[in-house]
Amino acid sequence: MGNPDLIFTLAGIAALLAAVLPRLLNRLPFSLPLACLIGGFLLYLLPLDLPGPDPVAHRALVEHATEICVLISLMGAGLAINRPFGRRNWSSTWRLLGWTLPLTVAGVTAAAYGLLGWPLAAALLLGAVLAPTDPVLASDVQVGEPVDSEKADDEVRFTLTSEAGLNDGLAFPLVYAAIALAAAGGAGWIGEWALVDLLYRCGAGVLCGLLIGKLLGRLFFRAQVSDLRLAEHRDGFVALGATFLAYGLTELVHGYGFIAVFVTACTIRAAERTHGYNGVLHGFIEQIERLFTAWLIVLLGGFVAAGGLASLTWEGAAVALLLLLVIRPLTGWLAGLGGPAGPRERGVTAFFGIRGIGSLFYLAYALGQADFGVPADELWAVVAFTVLASLVVHGVTATPIMARLDNLRDRAGKAEDEESAEPAARHL
Repeated sequence: MGNPDLIFTLAGIAALLAAVLPRLLNRLPFSLPLACLIGGFLLYLLPLDLPGPDPVAHRALVEHATEICVLISLMGAGLAINRPFGRRNWSSTWRLLGWTLPLTVAGVTAAAYGLLGWPLAAALLLGAVLAPTDPVLASDVQVGEPVDSEKADDEVRFTLTSEAGLNDGLAFPLVYAAIALAAAGGAGWIGEWALVDLLYRCGAGVLCGLLIGKLLGRLFFRAQVSDLRLAEHRDGFVALGATFLAYGLTELVHGYGFIAVFVTACTIRAAERTHGYNGVLHGFIEQIERLFTAWLIVLLGGFVAAGGLASLTWEGAAVALLLLLVIRPLTGWLAGLGGPAGPRERGVTAFFGIRGIGSLFYLAYALGQADFGVPADELWAVVAFTVLASLVVHGVTATPIMARLDNLRDRAGKAEDEESAEPAARHL
């Protein structure tokens, strides 16, 4: 289990670095998760008495630790989005969820089935596990603090954040399909899966999120008793309570809690969109999110240092690179055709399909439910390598690409202002 005193010491150091490094790395092509990954790798090369980062031996612990991190990330994403929910406002998000998500699962499944020779259930599981995106691991491509303006979020950051907020929950039916296929085989499970795992659980997640969000929004901002009007007391930890309440109640009725948490967050934000309490809630949850993410990525680095990728074959690495460099960019680009984003924004959105903590959670969860006919260490090696490659590729490119896109957007805005000012000047 390792030396407890040493573990506390290193956890404290990691927490302090999680607070300092984002400011030091703000303008550099080097993200906090990438720094944590390298730090964890180097740390586990030292002759220290540290716990072994083995996700096979500690599957349940990995499942629950990553589950909490994903929940907190979903609440933070929902509270940060400034754009009101709607069919047109969120059209780019619907395109990615309707086209890119299923096409990505199909592409990864086909690649795993063809290149790795895995059983169909295992190939489908890999596709479902690697389907969710995670912009938290590259802060430059997610929306920032809640602000009063509903138009503050640019199309790229809004789309990537809202996509990740919803596809973390929408991947669950696909994971359940892989579990059912592994357990039952054949096609007899499809009807029950479609009615229960797809329709009911997704619907329950959305409905519970809306109801809980409306109830909490009314309590926070408009309660008749001032002591219950929590927005006036500015306690940030309430966001954590809302997260666990929405997740727990939804799971009790067998809905998808991930969907409910994100919908709850968006609904609370919509209750009083310009209230400063939204910033308090988001600020607290963002700090917890950064802390959990740093700890987990340090352990991922340790997993790599301890030989966790020993079971990785060139075919497994090829599937991961196909996802990051071909499947996601291509399906993301196609989904954006005809949408509100311009060509540059569409390309950036398609490229930044970042994989992260959600993939680790889904794999740990699924391996506790069924046998997929593939050694667990081989599945972990492919998924961990995918997350590792995403951290490196996207972590290094996020800052310069987004800075370039922001500069181009600012220049275009100034040019439009100058053009609109010329007729007014001639009129004077």
